[in-house]
Amino acid sequence: MARMSTLLTANLGDKGRLVVPSALRARRGWKAGTALVFAEEGDTVRLMSADEALARFRASVAGTPSPVDELIAERRHAAATGE
Repeated sequence: MARMSTLLTANLGDKGRLVVPSALRARRGWKAGTALVFAEEGDTVRLMSADEALARFRASVAGTPSPVDELIAERRHAAATGE
C-alpha cells in the first residue's frame, strides 16, 4: 500500500504558537494536551506525538544488546574473577 502524503499549512503565531490543522489532529488521534515532538532531520522537521517518538526509538533499538545487561555481566565477571 502506498504511503499517504498530505500537504497542510499553518501559520506561526506572534509568540511562536502553532495551530495543528484539525484534519491532521483527527487522523493522528491527537487531543488537547497531547505531547508533541519536533524531530529535526537535516532540512526536514517531523512532527509526532511523544508516544509515537518513543515507539520509534524502541523499534530502532530492538534486538540490540542492552547496555545495562552488558554492565551487569561485566560486574559479575569482575566479582567472580577478582578483577
